[in-house]
Amino acid sequence: MRSLIFSNNPASLTARLGATIDVEQNHVRFLGDLILNLWDCGGQDAFMDTYLTLQQSTIFQHVGVMIYVFEVEPRNMAKDLQYYRDCLGFLQKYSPEAAVFLLVHKMDLARGSRVQTLERKTQELQQESGDVPVTVFGTSIYDESLYKAWSRIVHTLIPNASVLSKHLTTLAHACSATEVILFERTTFLVIATSSPSPPPPAAIAGSPAFSTPSSSHTNGLQTPTFSQGSLPARELEPDPNPDPHKLSPTRYERTSELVKAFKHACSRVREEFHSLEMELDDFTAVLDELTKNTYVLIVVHDPTIETAALKMNIRLARKKFEELQGDSLIS
Repeated sequence: MRSLIFSNNPASLTARLGATIDVEQNHVRFLGDLILNLWDCGGQDAFMDTYLTLQQSTIFQHVGVMIYVFEVEPRNMAKDLQYYRDCLGFLQKYSPEAAVFLLVHKMDLARGSRVQTLERKTQELQQESGDVPVTVFGTSIYDESLYKAWSRIVHTLIPNASVLSKHLTTLAHACSATEVILFERTTFLVIATSSPSPPPPAAIAGSPAFSTPSSSHTNGLQTPTFSQGSLPARELEPDPNPDPHKLSPTRYERTSELVKAFKHACSRVREEFHSLEMELDDFTAVLDELTKNTYVLIVVHDPTIETAALKMNIRLARKKFEELQGDSLIS
């Protein structure tokens, strides 16, 4: 995982990597000034016993995120779960505020339906975690699932990421864009995205008045909610097309995977990737450098918007986002 995400190696080269011996520490520079300290703990029984007896106060102190990796088809799930419960207990003791992510890895080797396998594993791991909130992802080095998991993980470590999202929304409005996505330059993980525009108020059938809707966020989408005193739900006509552009739910991680693969191909012919423009029948997309540590992707469905206008807005926004990036990292 570290080789793919932070070293920009393709999955085909991971066969050359050896097993982790004891604890391997790596310091990864992210967004220029943010240093991620990655502690990769070998999973052999002898090492696990050492972590939990002699090194617990060292390994589990000052943890921002714990990522525990399970194989989808383990040799001894009972022992894996016992080690996990022990690690979770020490994490609660030394770093109770740390976020916990559980990766069900090697999903490409799952027997039967991947969806059903992941659902079953998720229920089992949530039950084993007790009252500790956990986030479970199914991952594989051979598809975009790894980028989805690591984007979410790294996002929790970026201070004031919501400020970046707010200004991305402003940029989206200035460009008449459907969506604007901010990527970290080296890893191409998603840092932040613009908020979607609120849908128009739902049509009201057979009523002269209704209460003012307020906004709520569900899974990143903004939808209208009605307070007490509103019309009954049966009188509200459902939105016939809640997502007119039919955006793919895996678009972020898929973009990360494809751009990383393209950058690797460029490096093989001694070329450097700088930007990308796409003008298709359904949409226009511009991917360009925003700051020295980030790229921005602007997606527009309005055919009257020219790519030159989008690139000009990116150029005008660079100074502001340089300031925002510095503020978000030191706050």
